[in-house]
Formats: sequence, C-alpha cells, structure tokens
Amino acid sequence: MKRDAGLGVIAPDFIMSNMLGQMSGMLAVPAADARFVSSLAGRAKAKGIPGDWSGQATKIVSSEIYPALTRQYETLKALQPKSTHDAGVWRFKDGEAYYGWLLKAGTNTDMTAEQIHQTGLEQNKAIESRMDAILKANGLTQGTVGERMIALGNDPRFLFPDDDAGRAQVLAYLNQLIADVRPKLATQFNLKLKAPVDVKRVPADIQDGAGQGYMNTGSLDGSRPSTYYINLKSTKNWPKFSLPSLTYHETIPGHAWQGAYLTETGQLPLIRILLSGFNAYVEGWALYAEQLGDEMGMYQTDWAGQLGYLQAQRFRAIRLVVDTGLHAKRWSREQAIDWAVANSGRTRQAMTSEIDRYCGTPGQACGYKVGHNEINRLRDHAKQALGPKFDIRGFNDTVVKTGAVPISVLSAQIDALIAAGGKA
Repeated sequence: MKRDAGLGVIAPDFIMSNMLGQMSGMLAVPAADARFVSSLAGRAKAKGIPGDWSGQATKIVSSEIYPALTRQYETLKALQPKSTHDAGVWRFKDGEAYYGWLLKAGTNTDMTAEQIHQTGLEQNKAIESRMDAILKANGLTQGTVGERMIALGNDPRFLFPDDDAGRAQVLAYLNQLIADVRPKLATQFNLKLKAPVDVKRVPADIQDGAGQGYMNTGSLDGSRPSTYYINLKSTKNWPKFSLPSLTYHETIPGHAWQGAYLTETGQLPLIRILLSGFNAYVEGWALYAEQLGDEMGMYQTDWAGQLGYLQAQRFRAIRLVVDTGLHAKRWSREQAIDWAVANSGRTRQAMTSEIDRYCGTPGQACGYKVGHNEINRLRDHAKQALGPKFDIRGFNDTVVKTGAVPISVLSAQIDALIAAGGKA
C-alpha cells in the first residue's frame, strides 16, 4: 500500500472511509467471538473432531491476525488525508491507457470506451421502451420509467418486512424460485446436471462492502455445493419482482449451472477449470441465463417479474454508461449515482454500493452486457445458418461445454456446431 501510495495510487475518500469503517468494526469484536474462531470451532464440533479449537484459534487471532489487521488499518488511516474524491482511474498517470487495458480484459474485445458508452445508451433506451409498454398495460402511466419502477419498488405488495423475519422470507422465496425453474431446464438443455445450490445471507459483518448478490461455485470434488449469497442489509433493496432474474443469473441456469458442468462431468482438464475467469464469458452467460428464464415462460403470469427481468437487463446496459462515464468521461461519483438511480429505478443505497464497486474494479462491470450481446449474436448466426436444424438445446449445451474462454474464441465453437449440422 505504501509503494502504491508513493506512485499516487490511493483509494478515493468514500472507499477509504468504507474500508476503515469495516476494519474498525471487525477489530472491535473480541478475539474469542471473531468469525475466524467461531467458523473453525463450529466445523470441528460438527465433524466430531476433539480438541480446544476455539482456544487455539482465539490465540492466533489475538496474537497474529488482529495485530496484522491493526497495522493495515493504521497504514490506511495515515493515507486517508491524501485521499481525494475523484472516482475514476483517469486521475492516475497513464490512466486512459490503463482503463483501455481494463476494458479489453473485462470484455475480451477491442471496443473503445466511447463505443461501449454508446452501446449502453442505445440498449438502455431500447429496454426502457419495452418496460414502458408493460407499465402502461398495467395502469402505471405517470412519470418516467425509472420513476415508475421506484414507485413499484416501494409498493408494499412487493416488499418483504425489513427485519429478520423478512430476511427469512427472502431466503425461502429464493429457494422456491430455484425449485420452480429446475423442471423447465429440459426445454433448454440436453445436459443432465445436478447443480445443487445453498442459499445464504451475506454475513452481516461484511455486508457494507459486499456485492448485492453473488455466487461461490461448489468445490471441485463435489463435497460442497455452490452457494448463492444475497445481501440483506435491507430487504427494501429487494422488492419481490427483482429476485427471480437475479436468482436465474446466480444459480440455474446461470453461474451454478455453468459451474456444475465443470465440477460434475470431468470433461475439461483441471487447468481449464482453474483458469476460468474470463469475465465476458462468465457474466455474459449468466446474463443470457436471465434471458432464458423469460424464454422458459417463468413470467407468463407475473408481469411485475418480467419488469424485474427487464430492469435487470437495463441495469447491465446502465453499467456500460456509468463505468465508462466514471473512468473515461470524468464523471463524479454523485453524477454516476444520480444517473444510475434515475434510469434503473433502484434505490439510492443499492446504486451507491454498485457505483463504489465500479470505482474499485474498473471495466469489470462492462463484461456482462458485452458478453451477453455476443452470445445472442452467435445464436442469431447459428439460427440463420442452420435453419430448421437449429436446436436451442444444442446451442446452449455448446456454450456451456466450451467452458470459460475469451468471448472472441466462442465463435469458433459455434462455427463447429454449425458444421456438425447443429449436433452438440
């Protein structure tokens, strides 16, 4: 950190403040009560392993871990006065070139920041038009689409209680969504995968800096299922209609399904599994999985859920705009938050968390929609080339079985599918 600071690389003041707040909160917990201790002791007890694991772990936390965290905290605290409010990497030496490299890594394309920005603006408008039609068909006609979605998100019909009982209701609802989509998968895949998923709340002690929802893929040996984490700091961030699309993205047929092919079939070499972090493919697939939820008919009797799906798609187009706005067009954090809130119809708290994420990981959020666009382009190409021989199950299986690759490489596999007459 000191070396980076010497080069002028210091986190913005709002991220610095959040980090210090989380760390001070962690250090305020007595060593014996730390999650490091309770996690280890709890697992040892569950497995029937004798020994004073709690005592040993407490000693390590108090003598090694907490002192190290304290040194880290003190270093950050000393750097805090030098932190500025500028949000984008343009502020660094060679910042423009650095961001160009990050976009290439995040999207696996040669698209410029301006091209990505314009793509986001165009797709934002197109999805907005579809949402407007659904809102009007259901009597919601006053205000912008964003304003109407904010009103819908505050409608008591769609809100869970903002307490522990409400959080339990959210987790139960997510489990039901996963159960409901499983029987539909045969319409989209020939693959037979188990893809087990545990649904858990993001631990309260890290929720301030954590994403809103994310997946941890299961272990390679199958002993631990994938885990779907949902940030429940406030259930007001999660109106009911917003959850199906997120769930299909993170679980099945999204990340958990794609990850299950790697861990259950043994069809890819270990090195391919370990080097699977090609962002545009991984997140593009998960966004495409949200689309499959719609195409499988999950919203046939749920107009609000379909709006939630379109809102989520629009949100990924918004990411293209605000990420490039922050890092290439020198938008302020507040400008990006305001634009995201006005266009997404999501809460300011949720959008603040998202914008701070884009400040900390420039370019990554652009991979979702760029990857999704490319998968759909390849699907249209396969449809046109194969005509009546086109089978959506063969296409979807091919994308999953290819495994994570640079999105520009995926086209070769679709060309092979076409050459094989559509047989995956």
